[in-house]
Amino acid sequence: MSKLSIAISAEDHLQGDPAAACTLVEYGDYQCPYCGEAYPLVKQLQKRFGDSLQFAFRNFPLAELHPWAESAAETAEFAAAQGKFWEMHDLLYENQRSFGPAFFLQAGERLGLSSEALQIAVREKTYRPRVRADFVGGVRSGVNGTPTFFINGDRYNGPSQFISLSGAISRALEQPPPSGTE
Repeated sequence: MSKLSIAISAEDHLQGDPAAACTLVEYGDYQCPYCGEAYPLVKQLQKRFGDSLQFAFRNFPLAELHPWAESAAETAEFAAAQGKFWEMHDLLYENQRSFGPAFFLQAGERLGLSSEALQIAVREKTYRPRVRADFVGGVRSGVNGTPTFFINGDRYNGPSQFISLSGAISRALEQPPPSGTE
């Protein structure tokens, strides 16, 4: 079983209680149709587990397959720098079929972000190092496709379905904490 090679930190995009008993990490590609299918699934899991689950999203754009994936990830990182990561994350997944420069600018405008600053950031690849760092961390953790999930640091190899993921999270919550952390 693969392990998460880069520990969760304040640099990650996180939702949920930092003291949650379980952390779900997704390596995702905004243009990947399977990630698009997993997006509402993650929302369901967050609702089901509430404060027991913390969620982290990391970029893993498969640019060879999805020509807008890298730009979408950079757009999300631009929004993150303005405190709007999760809003952009949601817009991107909810509008996967609309991707392109015009959509990214419209999404930024919808969130009150500067179109000019976004165009400059994408053109100058300002956020590419952040996107690449997530990607390299994923490769080091054995990620080779999207979406890839890790539950409490262990790679989840089951289907991306509510019952399967929910069961794996429930089992992780039943595990005693590692010794030395009580």
